[in-house]
Amino acid sequence: MAHGGRPHSRFTAGAFAAAAGALVIGATITAAGCLTTQALTGSLAFVGNVWPSGITDDEHFLRYWNQVTVENAGKWGNVEAVRDQMQWRDLDSAYRFAREHHIPFRLHTLVWGQAQPPWLGPLSPEELRQEVTEWFTQLGERYPDVDMIDVVNEPLHAQPPYMAALGGVGETRWDWVIAAFELARRHFPRAMLGINEYGTLEHADATAGYLRLIGVLKQRGLIDSIGVQGHGLEDVSDETIAANLDLLAKSGLPIYVTELDVGIADDEAQAKRMQELLTLFTRNRHVRGVTLWGYQEGRIYQRRAFLLGADGRERPALVWLREFTAQLPFSTGEADCEGL
Repeated sequence: MAHGGRPHSRFTAGAFAAAAGALVIGATITAAGCLTTQALTGSLAFVGNVWPSGITDDEHFLRYWNQVTVENAGKWGNVEAVRDQMQWRDLDSAYRFAREHHIPFRLHTLVWGQAQPPWLGPLSPEELRQEVTEWFTQLGERYPDVDMIDVVNEPLHAQPPYMAALGGVGETRWDWVIAAFELARRHFPRAMLGINEYGTLEHADATAGYLRLIGVLKQRGLIDSIGVQGHGLEDVSDETIAANLDLLAKSGLPIYVTELDVGIADDEAQAKRMQELLTLFTRNRHVRGVTLWGYQEGRIYQRRAFLLGADGRERPALVWLREFTAQLPFSTGEADCEGL
C-alpha cells in the first residue's frame, strides 16, 4: 500500500516498501508488464536513463538501463507551444518504448517554472487555472499507466507563471504546490507522485527547506517519493551527500536520484567518480532508484558527461556501469500482474 493506504496498480507494496518504512523490495508492476526484483535489503529497483526528444527508438538503451524518464518532451511548453496544438510524438515514443519493454516510465514534469507555453502570459487567473487543469486532464487520459511522475520540478527555485492561479503561497507558503499535487492525484490516481529539486545533496540548508515542503505534502497524503537531482556532484564529498540523504530519509519517503551525470573529461577520473556515487547510492537503503541524465555523445545535457561515444566506444564509466548493473538483483521481463 502507498501512503494513506492508497494502492498503486503497478508498484506493489513490496516493490517500493520504503514507502511504508520497510526494507524489502519485491515485484514492481509496470504499465505494460512487471519489472521483477528479487527480495533484498537496501538496493536499487532500477538504474535508468532519459529518452531524448526526436528519437523513436534506441537500440542501445536496454543494454544499459531498465527505466525511462522523458527528458524534455513531457514539459508543457514542449507539448503545447501553440495553444490547443498538442505535440505528443516524442512523449508517445518514450511511453511506448517503456510499455513495450516492461520497464518503469517516469513523466517529467507536470509543473515547472521554466519551459512553459508562451501564450499563458495574458490569461486571467481563472483561465490559467482552467488551462492547467486541461493540461493535467489530457496527460492523464493519454498516459493512464504512467508509473512515476515529477509533479512539480524545482519548486524552491522556479515558480510557474500561474502560481497565483493555483493558490499562491497561501497559509502554508506552498498552497500552489498542494493544488498541483491534488490535481495530479485526481488525474493519475495510481501513479507514484514525486517532487524533484536540485542542490539538496550538496547543501543542508536547501535540504531543510525541501523537507519543510515535503512535510506539508505528506501531511495531506499527496506525495509518495522524493526526487533529488544528481547534477554537479563531481566535487561534492561523499560524506556531504550521505548526510543530506540521511536528512531526507527522515521524511519516511523513498528517495530517487533523478538526474545524475558525471561531467568529467578524463575517462578514468569519470569512471572513478561514477563508481563512488553509484556505490554510495546502492549502499543507502533509502535510495530506491537512480536515473542518469543522458549517456550518448551529442544527446546529453552535460556535454562532458557522455558515456557512449558517437563512434560507439564505451567510456570506462559505462563499462563499469554495465558490469555493476548486471550484478544487481533486478531483471526485466513479462510477469503475471493480476491481483498485485
